[in-house]
Amino acid sequence: MKTPVIRHAKEKIATALLFLLALFAALLFIMPTVLTISNSFMTEKEIMANYGAMIENATEDKKSYISEDLNLKFIPDSVSLAQYSSVLFKSPDYLLKFWNSVILVVPITVFQIFLAAVTAYGFSRYRGRIREIIFFAYIILMLMPYQVTLVPNYLVSDFLGILGTRWAIVLPGIFSPFSVYLLTKVMRRIPKAYFEAARLDGAGEFQIFWQICLPLCRSSMLSVGLLVFIDYWNMVEQPLILLDSEEQYPLSVFLSQINAGDVGLAFAVAVVYMIPALLLFLYGEEYLVEGITYSGGVKG
Repeated sequence: MKTPVIRHAKEKIATALLFLLALFAALLFIMPTVLTISNSFMTEKEIMANYGAMIENATEDKKSYISEDLNLKFIPDSVSLAQYSSVLFKSPDYLLKFWNSVILVVPITVFQIFLAAVTAYGFSRYRGRIREIIFFAYIILMLMPYQVTLVPNYLVSDFLGILGTRWAIVLPGIFSPFSVYLLTKVMRRIPKAYFEAARLDGAGEFQIFWQICLPLCRSSMLSVGLLVFIDYWNMVEQPLILLDSEEQYPLSVFLSQINAGDVGLAFAVAVVYMIPALLLFLYGEEYLVEGITYSGGVKG
């Protein structure tokens, strides 16, 4: 009788330790976000008191190591909305950069998912040596980082005459292989019996794609769309290389250019920048998990 009791106690201790470890990791990862949000409500005087050493070092011509300790505070002494007032009402540049991000990311996300669904349907429904070679090429392209593909994108954009315009970012983003690969894997798990039954009922390819394939892949498409949006919402390299005018830069690039002497404003802009991605994640968390665990009509 003692052995099961001891074993049960050890399992409880192991579960408790794993829970504490996961809780510590979660708190560690969420700490920068909480710190950014809380510091965005600080007064300018309190920000100078906590981060004065960093501000002075950043304003010097010759930057050096910060020897003084910074005072990281999670709860401000007094709440102030002055930073948000400056961002939302007194500094239109920040809102302009925010809408630049929306103009770039939303078309990329929508059209990439649409084209990926059509392409993935072709890869999943029809097999052959040529199609497998093309799909393997998609995988190779997906494994390449942005830094590798930036030079070809630059040359192609220059050849097409769209270099320096938003199309130089939107077009490569729309034809990204990331969504094609994931949706192909999902569609290949759909049982062939579904398609055969629809074919016996007289459905054509478009009806099979629109009425059977897309509804079954809805969660996966939403989860992929969420990942694509967050990925391109945080892009930095592409605008810096492919755009000529700073007026077209998204907020992700502009965040790194904010004067370090205005740390409070930087905190407020960072919070505004996080809101769309955070809201989408909270809304699509269920779809994200469901899309990852989806297995052709069977959830596991």
